Amino acid sequence: MRQQVSRQSQTCFYHLRRLRSISQQLGRDVTAKLVSAFVLSRLDCCNAVLTGLPASTLAPLHRVLNAAARVVVGLGPRDHVTPSLCELHWLPTAARIDYKLCLLVHKSFVGQVPNYITELLTPAASDPPRSSLRSSSSSNLIVQWARRKIGDSAFAVAAPRVWNRLPNELKIMRSTPAFKRHLKTYLFSSVYGAS
Repeated sequence: MRQQVSRQSQTCFYHLRRLRSISQQLGRDVTAKLVSAFVLSRLDCCNAVLTGLPASTLAPLHRVLNAAARVVVGLGPRDHVTPSLCELHWLPTAARIDYKLCLLVHKSFVGQVPNYITELLTPAASDPPRSSLRSSSSSNLIVQWARRKIGDSAFAVAAPRVWNRLPNELKIMRSTPAFKRHLKTYLFSSVYGAS
């Protein structure tokens, strides 16, 4: 995974260097759209497979995100970037991974993903011993037990773990656009402490 993250960050930095050289002529809005198209889309592509990785492995992707914010806002190399990330409403790398996992779980509930993904998720209400528990009425999922540490990053383990931490009002939503909007707001406020 380190090699994949390294290659991905190298490609993103290449695009950022090219965008930085023309960002003054483009303006902030156009630069933000180009950064989103060329850089953020690469960060979000297949990022659900990065779940459970240590922060040191995800650090290059976080540096890419910070550099992208610097290009869009026009910050110097020593300027603090967190206020710019808040202003742009960009989630950090770990929260982007959680967002993708929760979105896949939501889409499995509303029938927008293939069956093999849905089969990996078991609602707590469908398990007879757990049917009388409070978790069965709150749309929770059964977290599969992983024998080894690497198994914690499997979708059947990681996705239910992240999903069960969501508030119930999010878990019962059936409209995907509304779910995406509220999920991003929830993750944003849990990371940055603002709404």
